[in-house]
Amino acid sequence: MTIALAVEIALTVLLAATLIYCAILERRLAALRKGQDGFKDTIAELNKAIAAAGASMRLLKSSAAGAVETLDERLARARNLIDELELLGSSGERIAQRIEKGVTSERTASAGTPAVLANRLDALRRSDASRSASLAAAAMGNVR
Repeated sequence: MTIALAVEIALTVLLAATLIYCAILERRLAALRKGQDGFKDTIAELNKAIAAAGASMRLLKSSAAGAVETLDERLARARNLIDELELLGSSGERIAQRIEKGVTSERTASAGTPAVLANRLDALRRSDASRSASLAAAAMGNVR
């Protein structure tokens, strides 16, 4: 029986070692589960943060689209105003050129005409002066 007793003692020691190892393994598994729960919490927080970031991106995208529409409208209005101002500017330039041509032609016409008109006016004044002198002399002659 000594061999049977020795085998039983060896089995008891091995079972005790297995029991101790199972207890250590249970503690490690418990720590892993706790870490896994913390990891789950971390993943849940990350999912919430990702969802919030997605909502912010959608809001930002819609705001940007609204800003683009507003800027497009303002740009179209500005381009229309630019075209209108260019049209008004060119019309103003044409009117100024017409006025300048008219003033220049009047100056040219008035510069050439005064000599002729001056001669005619002088002739008329002389004839009027001689008529008035002759009328005055005749009137004085009648008075004497």
